[in-house]
Amino acid sequence: ILFRVVVIERPPLLAHRGLSKAAGNMGILLSKIVQQIFGNKEARVLILGLDNAGKTTILYKLYAPDQIRRTTPTIGFNVEYVHYNKIKFAVWDLGGQTNIRPYWRCYYANTHAIIYVVDSADKERMATAKKELMSMLAEEELKDSVLLVFANKQDQKEAMKVTEVSKQLGLTSLKNRQWHIEKSSAIKNIGLKEGLEWLSKTIKLS
Repeated sequence: ILFRVVVIERPPLLAHRGLSKAAGNMGILLSKIVQQIFGNKEARVLILGLDNAGKTTILYKLYAPDQIRRTTPTIGFNVEYVHYNKIKFAVWDLGGQTNIRPYWRCYYANTHAIIYVVDSADKERMATAKKELMSMLAEEELKDSVLLVFANKQDQKEAMKVTEVSKQLGLTSLKNRQWHIEKSSAIKNIGLKEGLEWLSKTIKLS
């Protein structure tokens, strides 16, 4: 189930017209309706990884699996809300270019889960993918975040097996961190639901 949230700012003159209270009540009512329909648990998720790993394709396959969408390299971020197992996932897809990665940390606060996407066929940059992953996981703001790794592009002949991707990334060395690796092909919508299922069962929400 998907649901797009559009936030419209209140016009500056609204308060002077005596309508601010009514508008506030309407917002509360709409929030309650949404919570009753979809549940009130919300999880903040970041999709990270090197450029050309398939992050944006994964985001929109999670958001609207049946839609065909052409993606372009992300400059900045994309965000969508995905509803699954009574959890509202606020999913942020951040650009993975070299000059953008230093800004990932600006989004770490209050993050419940990291989806790290790896191009399984890109053997030459696997060491870079590991370096960025380990640097990110060392951040204090992410110490309680669970980690889901998508070993993506498994439809390609050159793709490494999941066990090899896990070894190359050093996942077994992670301590005090819940993690899971899932083989995936974003363009064929393989493995994405399984990954989301793991997140829904693993993330602890108050």
